Amino acid sequence: MADHTTIVVSSGDMDKLYSALIIANGSLSMGMAVSLYFTFWGLERLTKKGLAKGPLSRMNLLGLGKAFMKWRMKKANVASLERLMADYRDLGGKVIACEMTMEIMGLRREDMREDWIDEYGAVGTYVRDARQSCITLYV
Repeated sequence: MADHTTIVVSSGDMDKLYSALIIANGSLSMGMAVSLYFTFWGLERLTKKGLAKGPLSRMNLLGLGKAFMKWRMKKANVASLERLMADYRDLGGKVIACEMTMEIMGLRREDMREDWIDEYGAVGTYVRDARQSCITLYV
């Protein structure tokens, strides 16, 4: 297996996106190739509405929990999701958008942040990358 990390990003929750992007950037900084396969609610975060629109996965409390978490992250100098995605792209990370999910959720290519997406594909695209990976994760 190659030094490759493949992560399925199926959640659009803020904390889960942070986890995926932090692991992805860490893998890239260690010289690994990385593919992020966005599907279902994770795919919604690749729209022009942006990465930071999702709630927390737990204790969102009508947005209050998310606001508190963002305040704590800022205090700890944690980069924003947009900064993490920019770093990921600058380091050569690959983003795959699931075409089947786009059809199910009524998303069009015009809705997407084209500058973040390298490839549109289906499960075969994910499997191609995952079978060459020594690390595969589902977030």
